[in-house]
Amino acid sequence: MIKIERTPTPPPSLASEKMKANGNYRESDVMRQLAEDFHEKCYLCEIDELQSIEVEHLYPHGGDKNLKFDWDNLFLSCAHCNSVKNQGKYHGVILDCCKVDPESVLDQLFLNDQVSVQPITDTKASVMTAKLLTECFEKRNTGIRVMECQTRINALRKTMNLLYKTLEQHSNNPSDRTLYTLRRMLSRTYKFAGFTRAYVRNHLETYPDLAEYVQL
Repeated sequence: MIKIERTPTPPPSLASEKMKANGNYRESDVMRQLAEDFHEKCYLCEIDELQSIEVEHLYPHGGDKNLKFDWDNLFLSCAHCNSVKNQGKYHGVILDCCKVDPESVLDQLFLNDQVSVQPITDTKASVMTAKLLTECFEKRNTGIRVMECQTRINALRKTMNLLYKTLEQHSNNPSDRTLYTLRRMLSRTYKFAGFTRAYVRNHLETYPDLAEYVQL
């Protein structure tokens, strides 16, 4: 999870659809703006090239139109993470990554082929968000979730292996090409940026020249 700069002006359809008895908060202008703002990634697991796109309400609307059509309450997610988040324990307690920088309160780790997101602060929001993000990769309580979690682990492993390889090349034989690749992988727009940036941030003694690319 990374900080998202949400476009402040709501897509026009939200106001008109809110007035309808069965209005739709997923009109094309909403979807286009969410895709652009969220870099076409699920805001929770950060997988890209989404095959199953959903508009997730950070705060469950329960039929309340003010929450249902609130632009600040709409987030781009994959179906898997939306399903994992749909547990009572997460209702109303997850960080708003458009208002709070998750990297300032979470350490997003990939260790021994497993995801372990740890809270840096002890607030309820950071603790519960850490649990949710870990579950998005590790909650394997059904056959479908086993496959969905493994898909994300496989994609994350591929990304991290590329990061490790490029960091080694950068240390042994620095070049404009390797630096360009690292800058791209450490950008918040990149898939799994919460993990790539955390890894480098946690190893700045080895890669001090990359500090400017992972600043909060």
